[in-house]
Amino acid sequence: MQELHALVVEDDPDISSALVETLEGAGFRVTSAPDGRQAVSAAAADPPDLVTLDLTLPHMDGIEVCRRIRETSDCYIVIVSARSDEVDKLIGLEVGADDFVLKPFSPRELRARVAALFRRPRTATAADESANGRSPQVPSPAQPVDEPTTISAGAGLVINSARREVQVDGTIVDLTRIEYDVLEYLATHLSRVCTREEMVLAIWSSALTHDHHLVDVHVANLRGKLRRHSDATWIHTIRGIGYRMDREGEEQDRRAGGGPYLVARIDSEDWARGLDF
Repeated sequence: MQELHALVVEDDPDISSALVETLEGAGFRVTSAPDGRQAVSAAAADPPDLVTLDLTLPHMDGIEVCRRIRETSDCYIVIVSARSDEVDKLIGLEVGADDFVLKPFSPRELRARVAALFRRPRTATAADESANGRSPQVPSPAQPVDEPTTISAGAGLVINSARREVQVDGTIVDLTRIEYDVLEYLATHLSRVCTREEMVLAIWSSALTHDHHLVDVHVANLRGKLRRHSDATWIHTIRGIGYRMDREGEEQDRRAGGGPYLVARIDSEDWARGLDF
């Protein structure tokens, strides 16, 4: 089995050492970079499977590093930062990070989060990399094994789970891994309310059940991308509970938990302004 490569981007030597030790203990071959410029160069010279990334770095901040790495790589990116503002988490996720860990970090939690990421197949080359031993060959957590491989959600939205591909009226929608997993999970539970907690459990891991904003951020991004292709509304907010996806064009019993609910169309800009999901 080919060894997986992790790149640690951290300018604090003590934290860098702790990250390296944690990831080596999880079986990764680890390299490190102390600043943003070296991180981008290192990722280009020796493409990583995983990047842990601080936001506050010399020469180039972590947001720009994440953006540049994401332009050429589909590796998993975990931000490890002491910056706890929600806007930092939002921006990090929007430029392509897969997860956000707050310093001081727990090695056990970090390993749990990384394990959860690697349980999801990669997008473009999942089948090839699994065959080559680069990632575990497991089904997507959002896709029960007995579900059909193609789901039609009405108004031209088709989800092909075998190809991990989403189309609206025949046009492919460019989604990140997590955005796809969120959409697929909702689509395999059409017309049923999915709580934020169950979505975190299914898509991330039990270690992250407290972090419900992960769901809100990715649903907001997902809605924005779908709206570029259609005015249809597939994903509805169930205020205080979670989300429900309906097959567009069908009449639905618009009730949840025995009472009426509020359907909201909320995009990432709305979320950034602090609307209550």
